[in-house]
Amino acid sequence: MNVLPYFSLALLIIAIVLTLVFGLILTNFFGVWLRAKIADASVPFSKLIGMRLRRVPVGLIVDNRITAVKAGLVADTDLLEAHYLAGGNVSHVILALIAADKAGITLDFNRACAIDLAIKGTSKTALEAVRTSINPKVIDCPDPSKGRVTIDAVARDGIGVKVRARVTVRSNLDRFVGGATEETIIARVGEGIVTAIGSALSYKDVLENPDRISKVVLQKGLDSGTAFEILSVDIADVDIGENVGAKLQAEQAEADKLVAQAKAEMRRAAAVASEQEMKAKTQEMRAKVVEAEAQVPQAIAEAFRNGNLGVFDYLRMKNVQSDTQMRESIAGGPLPESN
Repeated sequence: MNVLPYFSLALLIIAIVLTLVFGLILTNFFGVWLRAKIADASVPFSKLIGMRLRRVPVGLIVDNRITAVKAGLVADTDLLEAHYLAGGNVSHVILALIAADKAGITLDFNRACAIDLAIKGTSKTALEAVRTSINPKVIDCPDPSKGRVTIDAVARDGIGVKVRARVTVRSNLDRFVGGATEETIIARVGEGIVTAIGSALSYKDVLENPDRISKVVLQKGLDSGTAFEILSVDIADVDIGENVGAKLQAEQAEADKLVAQAKAEMRRAAAVASEQEMKAKTQEMRAKVVEAEAQVPQAIAEAFRNGNLGVFDYLRMKNVQSDTQMRESIAGGPLPESN
């Protein structure tokens, strides 16, 4: 049996399959490969195929590599692919590197990727961080989006002062990863403003010299540990609030009045209780007097039995009692006792 025809057919099938595979590769990757080759940022077919197998967008990686190379930067496709698989934004990283290079700011690829991953899930981008480092941004203090438009503090004379400030900051790329955000800057500046106003002897000092607030705030080094560097603190508006001192004094006086009323009520209740106690004692003494008076007839009877009291003595005592009652009725009441 001659197997040569079968062998030739198998070779023909293999050749057709290889041709189809090669044609498919050319169809999918030739345009991208040619674009990178012309831009002097060539990428081997093997890496292009590997990207497709790893489900990495080939066009995105190659286009960003071309952009970096044209800007004079080195951008290896493996690093770009790794950052994409980590969930980063490759385009923002490349644009941030280009912006930093043109501005003369030292920023390597790894730090740019770290910044991009650090701000993932927020409204900020690595490109914005670099731009803020080049062109400082202005932050309102307090943040109007939080519902407050002024920072309220009280001077030492008790008068409230309302302040609105604008803070100019610049991104510190060396501390951007792990550094505190804008909310921390706003909170620290607000605390510094409250401290500066609270140390002023009078609200007039704040109105006359608003720049003293800026000086106090800048001297505190409030940007320590943050992702920003504070360039200036400008007091945009100063207004007078309510007289907190007078209000507190009025509230204290009202509280003292209530305390005094409570103490007076306690004294009144104690007096009423003492009066009732004296009335009870009076009744008790009257009862003892009645009891003693009830014992007088018994004592007289006992004196009669024992012979200590005669009939004439008893009559003489009754005459004295009658005379006393007559005198009291004529005088309209009991006569005063004589010494």
